Amino acid sequence: MTSTSVGASTSAAELLRRLSDVAASSSPTVSEAASLFASCVAADGVIQAFGTGHSQGTALEVAGRAGGLIPTNRIALSDLVQFGGEDPSVLADPMLERRGDVAARLYDLAAPAPQDLFVIASSSGVNAAVVEMAHVVKAHGHKLVAITSVEHSTRVEPRHESGKRLADLADVTLDNGAPFGDTLLALPDGTSAGAVSSLSAALLVQMVVAETVRLLLESGTMPPVYVSNNVPGGHERNLELEARYAGRIRRTAG
Repeated sequence: MTSTSVGASTSAAELLRRLSDVAASSSPTVSEAASLFASCVAADGVIQAFGTGHSQGTALEVAGRAGGLIPTNRIALSDLVQFGGEDPSVLADPMLERRGDVAARLYDLAAPAPQDLFVIASSSGVNAAVVEMAHVVKAHGHKLVAITSVEHSTRVEPRHESGKRLADLADVTLDNGAPFGDTLLALPDGTSAGAVSSLSAALLVQMVVAETVRLLLESGTMPPVYVSNNVPGGHERNLELEARYAGRIRRTAG
C-alpha cells in the first residue's frame, strides 16, 4: 500500500463509481419514495425529515433548501432545547443518538399531521433514537422512507430493544450504497478513510425530489419549491409559499 493509492484522485474515482452505482440501482425505490412524497404534498402534508450525527446533513438536504420542496420540516435532537425547554447540557451527551427515549418527545414537539410523511436517515440504521422514531412514526400511521446503508446495517447488531433496524420498519428503503464502516480507502494499519454516505444520501434525496416534481407536474400541480434566497425576489417568494404551512414547518439557523 502506497500513499498514492489513497489520494484525491483515487477518492474521486471511487466516489463517482459508487454514486453511479447508487443512481442506477435505486431507480425502483426512488420511484416508490417519490410517489409517497407526491401523495403527501397533494394531501397538504409535510415531509418530516430526521437524522442524527452526520445524517443531520441528509435531513437538511430534504428540508428547507433551494430547489427543494417547501412543505418540509427538519426534526433534530437540538429541538429538545430549542422547542422543548431542555437544558442545553443535554446536547453534550455524545451518546444521545443512542437513547430511544427522546424519539416520542421529538415527535410530539414536531406535532405532525396525520397525512405527513417521514424520512429518517441513518447510515448504520441501528441506533436506538432513529429506530425508536421509526416505531413512533409507524404507530401513528405515517408512511416512512428510510435512507440507510443496507450493507452496514445488516452486518451490525441493532441497538434497539425490539431487535429491529430502521429498514425493517420502513415502507420504502433507499440504500445509500455505503460500505461497512462508511469508508472507501484502505490504509496500511487496516483502517480506512474517505466517507461515502453523506454524498450518496444527498444524491438519493435529490433524485426523489426531482421525480416528485415530475409526478406533481404530470398531475397538473405546480410543485411548491424553494428559490434561492440569494436571488432577487427569492426570499419574498419563499415566505409567501411558506405561509401556507404556517406553524407546521420550522426554519431555524441551527
